[in-house]
Amino acid sequence: MYDRFVSRHAPTKAALDERPLPSWFADAKLGIFVHWGPYSVPAWAPTGFSLTDLAKQGWDKAFAGNPYAEWYWNTLAFPESATRAHHDATYGRDFPYERFAAMFRAATRDWSPDPWARLFARAGARYVVLTTKHHDGFLLWPSEHASPRLRDWQSERDLVGELTRTVRASGMRMGLYYSGGIDWPFEGRPVRDIAGLVKAIPQGPDYARYADAHWRELIERYAPSVLWNDIGYPKAAEPLRLMADYYARVPDGVVNNRFTTFGYEASEQHHDFTTPEHAVLADAVPGKWEACRGVGSSFGWNRAETDADLLSVEKLVHLLVDVVAKNGNLLLNVGPTGDGSIPWPQAERLLGLGGWLDVNSEAIFGTRPWLRAAATMGDGQELRFTRKADVLYAIVLGAPARGRVRIPVLAARANTRIELLGRHGPLPFTSEANGLEGTLPGVGAGAPALALRIVPEPGLHEGAPRA
Repeated sequence: MYDRFVSRHAPTKAALDERPLPSWFADAKLGIFVHWGPYSVPAWAPTGFSLTDLAKQGWDKAFAGNPYAEWYWNTLAFPESATRAHHDATYGRDFPYERFAAMFRAATRDWSPDPWARLFARAGARYVVLTTKHHDGFLLWPSEHASPRLRDWQSERDLVGELTRTVRASGMRMGLYYSGGIDWPFEGRPVRDIAGLVKAIPQGPDYARYADAHWRELIERYAPSVLWNDIGYPKAAEPLRLMADYYARVPDGVVNNRFTTFGYEASEQHHDFTTPEHAVLADAVPGKWEACRGVGSSFGWNRAETDADLLSVEKLVHLLVDVVAKNGNLLLNVGPTGDGSIPWPQAERLLGLGGWLDVNSEAIFGTRPWLRAAATMGDGQELRFTRKADVLYAIVLGAPARGRVRIPVLAARANTRIELLGRHGPLPFTSEANGLEGTLPGVGAGAPALALRIVPEPGLHEGAPRA
């Protein structure tokens, strides 16, 4: 398949690690994750808590009460689970998960990728990552390598290809997710704990050939800008060789850290970025990372979630700013319904985020971390910092009380000029003993965040910590 692509990289970790991170990914900052499949038909999971909260009580509790709707099939195997009770009451006890596949195929016949692409572009996203196969093993493209375990376990339409073409036509890059480590039709369910999760990763030669054929088919057909693998990969499939061949096909592509079981063993496998889930790093790090999470607690659409279960526009803006200040990207997930509609509460938040970026994008896209990621004003209000060339951006999380801003760590220069993004002209600021102070005239309460452009880039006050 790859005979015409000559890899410049040997299929070894040392050789692949020498490859620099493509600048587009460092600049992108915001991507949209899409979880969509047969689980989008029942679209249900318990609400009111996160998977992390449940895990503190034990992973057996976490898997039995899983708030991830895309894990619906696995959670059904727990007789005591709320998901099992919901399923029996809604569909009947003898209704198998496999029947949702035909319902999903029927529901997607009239789907159009155009509204998705318009919404994602309007939100300010620079790239999109679609789940081509989640843990249930269902394929969102008509593969030449059909599931040997379940009949008709793939889409008739090329959902992957249609979205890929539309996303690229809208000026964004396209990435693909593939569940390399979990395929329930091969190993069965349930996954009850972490030990069971490890055991559920098929390591037989048949699955190794199957998964490798899928990734190579996806790379050959769609040339994705991101390989987003999940929960490990069979060792016999030679992931390093796959990555070397991928870079030959897509020279500026990037690979995540989840070709290992949980991504935690990142040092054992080549990767371009790490992927904390529903979490943000405490501070900036040299290596690139990407925070992935849903607008709510689930990734797949959960019809049980209410507006109160979703992050507000303000919290989304603060999350993006915090992630970017610490050298990360935000991969924000939406969960469409079975027919491909994006529920309004999710769309509304994407539009709100895009509205904020309309004014403040220069403080986000193409930036790099500063000498420190964060500071706190005297009133306790949080600040985040980004930089670009000789410009520093100080982003106030929320509207400051009475429009008064104090940036305690900055040492201004004689020609320092400060402007508020979205307004013309310099702002009156004074250089005080411990930083800069000023008033933002006409700035009212309710703004998710305010970004200040400071030129030329000031230094830290002597004695101010750098981290």
